[in-house]
Amino acid sequence: MIEKVENIFRGRKGKIMGEFKKSAVVIPLYMEKENLNVVFEVRALNLKHQPGDICLPGGKMERGETPKVTAIRETMEELNLTREDIDIIGEMDYVVTPYNFIMYPFVCRLNSAHIIPSKSEVDHIFKVPLKFFMEHNPLVYEMPVISQPGEKFPYELIVRGRNYKFRSGKITEYFYQYKQYVIWGFTACIIKKFADIIKNNL
Repeated sequence: MIEKVENIFRGRKGKIMGEFKKSAVVIPLYMEKENLNVVFEVRALNLKHQPGDICLPGGKMERGETPKVTAIRETMEELNLTREDIDIIGEMDYVVTPYNFIMYPFVCRLNSAHIIPSKSEVDHIFKVPLKFFMEHNPLVYEMPVISQPGEKFPYELIVRGRNYKFRSGKITEYFYQYKQYVIWGFTACIIKKFADIIKNNL
C-alpha cells in the first residue's frame, strides 16, 4: 500500500483545498493628456447581483478558460472593445475570499478611447487618475467573520459541544471616495494592493 501512496503523491503539486468559483478582472489603465487613469464600471441597475456597484471589468471563468482568457473576453464584452484594444501587462496578486471564490486580477493598458459599454451589464464608466490612489489612503473598516453552525450542526460529535470555541476572522474593507463615487469591496482591495506594489517599487 505504501508503494501505491508513494506513486500517487511523489512529485504531486499542491493546490487550494476546496471547491471555489473563479473569476478574473482587469485593472484597465488609459493614458489621457499625460495622466494615467484607471477605468471603472458602474454595474447596470437592472442586474440581480450587486446592481449599481462599482467594479473592474471581468467576470466568471468558463470551463476550460485560463484566468487571462476570461479577463480579456469579459473586458471585450463589457466595454465593446476588440482584442487589439487590450494589452495585458502582467498579473496582480489573486484574491481568495471567505465566500468560496477566487478572483484573478490582471493589469492592462487600453489602446482605445472609444469605449461604449454594454448597457445590459454596465450603466456607465468613469476614470480615476492613478495618482489619486497613490496620494490618498482609503477608509479602513474591519468586518468580523463569525462561524454560525446552526441548529442542525452535530454538536454531540465534538468536544465541548455547543460550547466549542469556533474560529472567527475578519475581512479588511477599504473605501475610496472619489467625487460622487465610492469604490469599496474587493475592487478597492485590488486597487489598494495595486497602488501599494507601485509605491513599494518606485
